[in-house]
Amino acid sequence: MISYNTKDWFTFIFHFHKSDTVRKLFPVMLAIGIYAAIIGYLEVEYFKVGKNDYIHNIPIMHGMLGFVISLLLVFRTNTAYDRWWEGRKLWGGLVNNSRNLAIKLSAMLKDENDRKFFRKFIPVYASILHKHLHDSETSKQLFDDVDLEIDHHKHKPNQVKKMMFHKINDLYDAKKITGEQLIILNEELQSFTDICGACERIKNTPIPYSYSAFIKKFIFFYIMTLPFGYSISLGYFVAPVVVFIFYVLASLELIAEEIEDPFGDDENDLPTKKISENIKKHVEELI
Repeated sequence: MISYNTKDWFTFIFHFHKSDTVRKLFPVMLAIGIYAAIIGYLEVEYFKVGKNDYIHNIPIMHGMLGFVISLLLVFRTNTAYDRWWEGRKLWGGLVNNSRNLAIKLSAMLKDENDRKFFRKFIPVYASILHKHLHDSETSKQLFDDVDLEIDHHKHKPNQVKKMMFHKINDLYDAKKITGEQLIILNEELQSFTDICGACERIKNTPIPYSYSAFIKKFIFFYIMTLPFGYSISLGYFVAPVVVFIFYVLASLELIAEEIEDPFGDDENDLPTKKISENIKKHVEELI
C-alpha cells in the first residue's frame, strides 16, 4: 500500500507512479486523440458541416447521458471502495482477535510447550490466510466448469484452525483449562473462520459481469460520439477535450477495478503481509 502525505497537493499533481492511470491509459488516449482529430478534420474541412446541421445538436444527447454515466461511476467506485474498506476491517478484526487470544492464553497456560505451540500457530494462521487470499485460484472457486488445482488440496487456513482447536480441546481433556475457559477461547477461534469466510466472499465474488461490461461499453460509445457533436464548436481542440473526458471517465473505472479486490498485488491493495508480520510480533510479545 502506498504511503503518502494526504496534505501534499503538489506531489499528487506532478508525481507519477507505476499505478497511475495515465500510464495505463496512454496508448488508448493517443488513439482516441487521433480518432477525434480525424473526425474534426472531416466535419470542418471536408464535409463543411455548419451550425445549422442536425449533427450540431448531438451534445444534447451527451448532456442527458452525462448525468446517467456520472451516477453509474459513483455507484461503481463506492461499491469498490466498500469492498476495500470491508477487507481492511476484517484484517483489523483478525489483528485484535489474535491479540485477545494470545492475552487469554498467556494467563491460562503455564506449560512452556503449550505456550510455544500457540506462539507459533496464531501468527501462522494470518500468514496462511494472506497466501490463500493472494492465490489467483481462490478468486475462481465459484466459477462453473473450472477445474482448479486448489480444489484438490485441503483448505490451509481451516487446517491451521483445526490444529489450534484440537490443541485447546486436548488442554481441556488434560484439565489444564476449565470448561468456562474453553468456551471463552472457542469464541476467539470461531472469529478466525468468520473472518476467513468473509475475505473469501470478497475475493471470489466480483462485481457482476453484466454491470461491469455495461459501464465499459457505455463509456466507449459515449466517448466515440463526442467528436461528432463538438467538432463544429471546438474545431481541432476537440481532440484534447475528448481525450481529457475519456481520461476522467476511464480512470474512475480503472480505480474501481483495482480496489474492488483488496487482496491482490496492486500498489493500493491491502498490506496483508505486513499485517500478518505485525500479528506475529505482537503475539510473541504476549505469550
